[in-house]
Amino acid sequence: MEFRTNISPLSSPFRLSLQSYVVTIGSCFADVMGTRLYHNKLKVLVNPYGTVFNPISLAQLLELSLNQQTINPDRFVLVQDYWYHYDFHSRLSASTQEELTTKLENAIQQTSSFFKKADFLILTLGTSIIYQLISDQQVVSNCHKVSGQNIFTKRMLSETEILSALENAFSKLIVSNPNLKIILTVSPVRHIKDTLILNSASKSLLRVVCHHLIERFSNISYFPAYEIMMDDLRDYRFYKADMIHPSEVAEEYIWQLFINTYMDKSMLHFLQEWAKITQALSHRPMREQSESYRQFLLNTEEKIRKWESETDVSEELNEISNRIKKLTV
Repeated sequence: MEFRTNISPLSSPFRLSLQSYVVTIGSCFADVMGTRLYHNKLKVLVNPYGTVFNPISLAQLLELSLNQQTINPDRFVLVQDYWYHYDFHSRLSASTQEELTTKLENAIQQTSSFFKKADFLILTLGTSIIYQLISDQQVVSNCHKVSGQNIFTKRMLSETEILSALENAFSKLIVSNPNLKIILTVSPVRHIKDTLILNSASKSLLRVVCHHLIERFSNISYFPAYEIMMDDLRDYRFYKADMIHPSEVAEEYIWQLFINTYMDKSMLHFLQEWAKITQALSHRPMREQSESYRQFLLNTEEKIRKWESETDVSEELNEISNRIKKLTV
């Protein structure tokens, strides 16, 4: 699969296959990549704790997943009749503290189980800037829009703090699962609410830490999503309307570079074939009751079944089956 780029050729000794188990954790870019992997039929756990921006919270959640520690009861907070937890994203919320506790425990259990068989962890670092509770100086993963004075302090982490936290978490991950490969990225999304100047300093720290980590761990690779966005796609036409997030064109560009860097040959072949199947599934005919459309559906079903022994295609087969049934009604 050829894809033209203006940056130096990317390479990695790591290769994902259709049988790979992948966890993505981190900023919203982890959601984007994880969702694409999922739709392309890999076995993926996508950002199980919701969006996590800072590396300290990321490291804490990784260790929480490994040890299945008890959730800190002092970190729950009630905001506008809904319960949240300072260690988790606001996506994980509930109307009662008990309900939220159960939801968080389930997320931890699911992630812990998945990590035991995971082949890859794709971890995306978003920012070096943290918020700490004034009451105990503990870092929060999300402020949950808690209002009021003297609740949080804001500061930028040091290189040493970031490196120490991630190095410790990664060491424990590797002991738990020696076969795990880690792909680090720095999010290409600008945090302009911290000003462009602080955003630049913040991303620079993250990039330096990634450099040190790949030198110290043989099972860590770095994918330059940030550099691709900043230096290769250096034009605002590659951004969404908010001028912050990459556009669909930019996401596709980065995705193509990612798969060419990390997918094995069989996976690249599958992606080509699956793209044709996905396109066929999105097709809507002018005359649904025609014999040609019925034959089209049967042909598509046959193509999907070719992959039935290698990945879960039950959703797609159910969709085809339902369309064929409608033709016979």
